[in-house]
Amino acid sequence: MAKLSLFDRRRRRVRTALKARAGGRPRLSVHRTGRHIYAQIIDDAAGRTVASASSLVKGEKSIGANLEAAALVGKQIAEKAKEAGVTTVVFDRGGYLFHGRVKALADAAREGGLEF
Repeated sequence: MAKLSLFDRRRRRVRTALKARAGGRPRLSVHRTGRHIYAQIIDDAAGRTVASASSLVKGEKSIGANLEAAALVGKQIAEKAKEAGVTTVVFDRGGYLFHGRVKALADAAREGGLEF
């Protein structure tokens, strides 16, 4: 078995703790790159993605990877979750620390009506 990076170890630790506390709620998973930020709501029981949003806009100029873009993605995911009938989620930050763009996305999703 290959040795896991610190990031992968942190991601596994966070996800294991979440699944123990989830109580059947879907998971709001965040992925961050240098250029974009992505969010998706995953129903682990059914094994499917309920809603997704990202700063990557197809066919148009992308909105970038700054705090404003993360906040916009947070609002979008909250709106799409409401349309899908999801109101409470567990926040899966992955291996990322909860500050900067990840925190901006979470705060915007809370303002948009998601509870976590």
